[in-house]
Amino acid sequence: MKRSSIVEQREWVMKQVRGQVLEVGFGSGLNLPYYPREVKTLSAIEPSTAMRDRAMKRVEKSGRTVSLIARGIDKKQFLADGTFDTIVSTWTMCTIADPAAAMKEIYRLLKPGGRFVFVEHGLAPDAEVVKWQKRFNGFTQKWGGGCHLDRDIDAILRGSKLEVDKLEKFYLPKGLRAGAYTYRGIAVREKPGELRIRETPLR
Repeated sequence: MKRSSIVEQREWVMKQVRGQVLEVGFGSGLNLPYYPREVKTLSAIEPSTAMRDRAMKRVEKSGRTVSLIARGIDKKQFLADGTFDTIVSTWTMCTIADPAAAMKEIYRLLKPGGRFVFVEHGLAPDAEVVKWQKRFNGFTQKWGGGCHLDRDIDAILRGSKLEVDKLEKFYLPKGLRAGAYTYRGIAVREKPGELRIRETPLR
C-alpha cells in the first residue's frame, strides 16, 4: 500500500479534506503524512486492536491529535448527528460487513454540505477480471481482513442518501487487475433546499 500509484490516490483524497475530519478504517495510519497541516485534530475509526497499536506509533511521531474509535462504522450510533465536515475512506468499504449500514452512518455523521471523500477498489467492468475477482474472494476474505474484491462501490454510493458529486473509475497501473479497479470521488450530504448538478462519471 506504499507504491507510487497508491500514494497518488492518498494525495488526491487529502487535497479534498477540510474542517472536522473522520477517517473510516484508519488502519496503521498510512494516510497521516498526507493530511493538510491545518488538520490538527482527527477522529478515526479502526476496530482492529493490532492496527490501532501500530497506528499510535505513527500518531506520536506526527505531532497530531487523533481520537481512535475502536469500532466499525456499520455499528450502532456512537457520535452526534452532523459532527463532521469531511469523512474519509481509503480502501475500506471492501471489508465492511454491512456497507449499506455504514453509508447510513456516514450520512448521519456529516454536517449538511459535508463531504464523503473516498478511494476504493471494487467490481471491475470486464467479465474476465470479474471472474478472477470472484475466484480470489475466498482467499482475500480469509487472509485480507474480510476484503471483497467485487464490491459494487458505485451501487453502494447511489443506494445511499448522499449525492454523488464526482466519481472516477479506472484501473491502477501495475498490480493484479482483480484488485486494481478503482473508484475515486466525492459524495455530499446536501444542505436543506440545495439543488446540485452531478458530474458525469468518468469510465
